[in-house]
Amino acid sequence: MEPIPQDRIATRDARGRPLRDLRISVIDRCNFRCTYCLPADRFGPGHAFLPRESLLGDDELETIVRVAVRLGVEKIRLTGGEPLLRPGIVGLVERLAAIDGLTDLALTTNGTHLARLAPALAAAGLSRVTVSLDALDDETFGRMNGVGAKVQPVLEGIDAAARAGLSPLKVNMVVRRGVNEGAIVPMAERFRGTGICLRFIEYMDVGETNGWRADQVVPGAEIVARIAASIHPLVPAAPSRSGEVARRWRYADGSGEIGIVASISEPFCGTCNRARLTADGSLFTCLFASRGHDVRAALRRDGAAGVERLLSEVWAGRDDRYSELRGTTPLQQVAPAPKVEMSRVGG
Repeated sequence: MEPIPQDRIATRDARGRPLRDLRISVIDRCNFRCTYCLPADRFGPGHAFLPRESLLGDDELETIVRVAVRLGVEKIRLTGGEPLLRPGIVGLVERLAAIDGLTDLALTTNGTHLARLAPALAAAGLSRVTVSLDALDDETFGRMNGVGAKVQPVLEGIDAAARAGLSPLKVNMVVRRGVNEGAIVPMAERFRGTGICLRFIEYMDVGETNGWRADQVVPGAEIVARIAASIHPLVPAAPSRSGEVARRWRYADGSGEIGIVASISEPFCGTCNRARLTADGSLFTCLFASRGHDVRAALRRDGAAGVERLLSEVWAGRDDRYSELRGTTPLQQVAPAPKVEMSRVGG
């Protein structure tokens, strides 16, 4: 692997937003068919996922991450698909964790393989983990995950991650009106006082296949009001870092906190500092983007220098603010081409 200069570069986009966060989909496959990501009616048994040889290899991912860190990235989040389905995921984590200048290596998972892998991931250097869990009862959770998967294995994965020291540990719940909004309060009660931050995510219009409707969005303010009225008053808390997407709320009695990711009702484009890399090497500068940029081709043609040149040029020209424009501009003007699917860019 060719050496990469260690002096770091402050990379900013057209709106002055720094590049600090890179989310990497390490595999497009998943064992769930969540209605907001890989709906079963569009991604059924015959769907052709990427063959293994099309995935970026460990050497390629390490080179890309080293370049990204040089350009200012401080945090890498491994996503999917379901990242724990990638062969050799523990070894990949170990390689990335050893990169100088990378301060935060996280992973988002549906938790079904976490009980088995949490100790090895922690030993390899993974900083922390976020687990997706959309309800506590099997019936509702099964409707959300699309395959009837049960809750208990996910809870066991969360417990294993906590024991392994993968903290701060977070749980993400996507809220869809008419499907699982009744789980808001039970979920908040379950994780209050545990040291785990539960984050509620408004149902988003990512991609073209999830059947998004505005009337199925439960606004963040409503979620906060439900929890405050049913469990305990909440008070706003300051962000823990610049560019944080979740608005933090603390229980007034000090028994923990929740987060609200309100991309629909309270867009946060102005502070967005993240890019996304697909499993086959396309770079997207917005979760709602239509067009990617071929990092893999640049890497295989010109090595690390080609990656640095492409990342720098793409980020410098970035002007994305889809969520801010969604409510004021006709969508065909904001996103004239089909948007990338969440399963490709990892949410």
